[in-house]
Amino acid sequence: MEVSDLKEKWTGWAFDEISFDITADELKEFALTCGEILPRFTDPTDTDFQAAPSYVTCLHGGKQLPDGFPMQQEASFDSGKTVEWNFPIRAGDTILARSRIHDIFEKAERSGGMMFVVHRMEFINQDDVLVAIVDSKLIQQVG
Repeated sequence: MEVSDLKEKWTGWAFDEISFDITADELKEFALTCGEILPRFTDPTDTDFQAAPSYVTCLHGGKQLPDGFPMQQEASFDSGKTVEWNFPIRAGDTILARSRIHDIFEKAERSGGMMFVVHRMEFINQDDVLVAIVDSKLIQQVG
């Protein structure tokens, strides 16, 4: 299947949804593990205590790709993540995460063609506020 056909068929619709109840201990442990030192990320008694901006990268859904997507995950590799941080996540929040294929594109490299699949997770809090977006790129050689 051509990349343009894949993009038309598979992008834009949510294929996975999961909910997370956020605790102060999880936020604190994540921040300390990442080397954060600011009290707003490490001290639950701080009046502005919140998740470190990269916290959402540790939240995962049940599926990386939709059922039936024609990509061999075992033959692909992760090419990194981009985090768009929009609003603080705080202890006590309930975060709903929805996964979708955001984009599919191809690039020609010296070793051949590479297909990029951008998996997007959108994180929405209990007040229906979009708090963060994480785009993860998967790469697979084609041709």
